[in-house]
Amino acid sequence: MDELGKSEAALVAARRDNLAALRSRGNDPFAQTRYPVDANAQELLARYGFLDVGAHAESENWYVAGRVMSKRTMGKTIFADIHDRTGRLQCYIRKDEIGDDAFADWEDLDRGDLVGVHGFMFRSKKGDLTLHVLKFAVLGKALMPLPDKWHGLQDVEKRYRQRYVDLIVNPDVRDAMIMRSRLIAETRRFIDARGFYEVETPTLLHVAGGASARPFLTHVNALSGEQMQLRIATELNLKRLIVGGMERVYEIGRIFRNEGIDTTHNPEFTMLELYAAYWDVHDMLDFNEALIAHLAGVVSGGGTDLQIGERTISFERPFARIGYLEGIAKYSDGKFTRERLLDPAGAAEILRELDLPKSPTHGHALDKIFEKVLEPHLVQPTFVTDYPVLISPLAKRKAGDPQLVDRYELFANNMELSNAFTELNDPDDQRSRFEAQIEERAKGDDEIPEPDWDFVRALEYGMPPTAGIGIGVDRLVMLLTNNTSIRDVLLFPLQRQHG
Repeated sequence: MDELGKSEAALVAARRDNLAALRSRGNDPFAQTRYPVDANAQELLARYGFLDVGAHAESENWYVAGRVMSKRTMGKTIFADIHDRTGRLQCYIRKDEIGDDAFADWEDLDRGDLVGVHGFMFRSKKGDLTLHVLKFAVLGKALMPLPDKWHGLQDVEKRYRQRYVDLIVNPDVRDAMIMRSRLIAETRRFIDARGFYEVETPTLLHVAGGASARPFLTHVNALSGEQMQLRIATELNLKRLIVGGMERVYEIGRIFRNEGIDTTHNPEFTMLELYAAYWDVHDMLDFNEALIAHLAGVVSGGGTDLQIGERTISFERPFARIGYLEGIAKYSDGKFTRERLLDPAGAAEILRELDLPKSPTHGHALDKIFEKVLEPHLVQPTFVTDYPVLISPLAKRKAGDPQLVDRYELFANNMELSNAFTELNDPDDQRSRFEAQIEERAKGDDEIPEPDWDFVRALEYGMPPTAGIGIGVDRLVMLLTNNTSIRDVLLFPLQRQHG
């Protein structure tokens, strides 16, 4: 049936007529409970790549299932393309082999219907590997029409809102999501092989700490409506486990930050946080570099280079390194010196020189200066090291330079991918930094969290020297799959309520 030019109501009515016709021949698509699938499209195309034009492999029959995405009827034969999770497989159906009723069933199938086919592989006269169908079953009926095959699902908002349709008609989207799953699984294997324990920590907290972000608020009816916050990081609870002696822990979990939505931010996202007792920031940097290079190799098939947009990004080790203050000075032609940056009045003056809005705090000003001056130059994978202590409340001070901390952030393609440091384990220093944050919060920076005093108590029981890291999983997948928006690597990104 040609669906072009018909209204959606007419298309749905026609599809329901086809459903009724199928049922009239005793073939109810919704009555099926299972199908004995034993191969997929990718496997069959690889297995029978040796076949010459016209050659058949009749001795081996296979069961394949998928969605009908095109159908071409030529008299008493039909060619159809079915798609499964691995790709496309062409099928060939002959009326004189499957019978009149079964052939009529094929004629009543619409684009998007689900079928199971059984047959053998051959290479057609045109050179296409094809499944010669001996029998089949209709496994599901698409009552709603799919978007036009030539233009796909183009409306961006509709793509995200109806992701199920997007995945059907846009194979690149499905491939990116499958690669995301593979990368997360590979990350787990990489970490587990190094003696870490995967753990789960609470999402509901009385105090959401470990980062600078506004939390989502909720309440617990069972606790008389007591107010709770959704976590903005897993850091503090993971470090409590380090105190408890687990020594190497990590969590890949959902994080919630009540902040803006743009190409690199979604209020709900996935973060990998990992902590290792007796490591320092340099150990963590080596681990981080090895992990990212390994994942890039998974995507590239063992290589080091990936094409990201118009850029070639090299993940060959070692990655570049540059100091935070050093980098800002370098890319301001020496105008924005360490002394000016670490002085509140000097940082405020630099904001004016850059024509940036006034910031409520010194730390906020540094963040804006960094984003304007240094970040645009961080294209190739680069570790930015030695951050100021005033924007690193949970990191240990750098030996010999108390104004800096042992911290780095990894950037690539102008995007932050990870943040790591040698953890602060001095409870008195941690207490004083929390107290300083209270003053900063009072000045108007509502992204600074309330202090978690129980975490200070945990440190008083003794935490060994420890290094920690947070890696934005969504951003990393964006980079490695060549996507420019975080919403393209989230199956269900946050959307405004429809209508």
